[in-house]
Amino acid sequence: MRLKERLGRKFDEEIRFFKGWIDGPKSVGAILPTSAVTAKRMASVIEPSSGLPVLELGPGTGIITKAIIDRGIAPENLVSVEYSTDFFQHLTRTIPGVNFINGDAFDLDRTLGEWKDRTFDAVISAIPLLSFPMERRIALLEDLLDRMPAGRPVVQITYSPVSPIDARPERFQIKHLDFIVRNIPPAQLWVYSRG
Repeated sequence: MRLKERLGRKFDEEIRFFKGWIDGPKSVGAILPTSAVTAKRMASVIEPSSGLPVLELGPGTGIITKAIIDRGIAPENLVSVEYSTDFFQHLTRTIPGVNFINGDAFDLDRTLGEWKDRTFDAVISAIPLLSFPMERRIALLEDLLDRMPAGRPVVQITYSPVSPIDARPERFQIKHLDFIVRNIPPAQLWVYSRG
């Protein structure tokens, strides 16, 4: 792909993302899409050899989705839940084969449909958790951890210097994965898991 085309596509994604943020700042956590560097780092925790599908929450314009596929996950083994109908329609047009679902990550039993009883290798989340009360964040995390083998990660991006989910050492572990300066705004990556 020529440089001019790539830059044009990147600009289109940034405009779409910014429009999503203007239309619904509580459902879009940043004013620009996640950087490719950040997306690659988030996807790095996935174990393609597990054979299990991956669950993505809040794919936005699809930058993290593409990094998950580049990590070695076949599109048909990726389930991606997007709340915004505009982003969902854009994703289904631009990234074929992925199981995109237009729905609410906080109601996964209903949203996941035929995928609700599946076990996932990892969860990669760009949901703007800071827009929700702490009880809902913890309930979501525990629901996600229930859908994965012990020790497998939920990766969460945030723009706050601290974990968006309070520590509950008796229920799950929290680990700081990375601080990505090459993201606008700079991003913190957190990993949550159960023994």
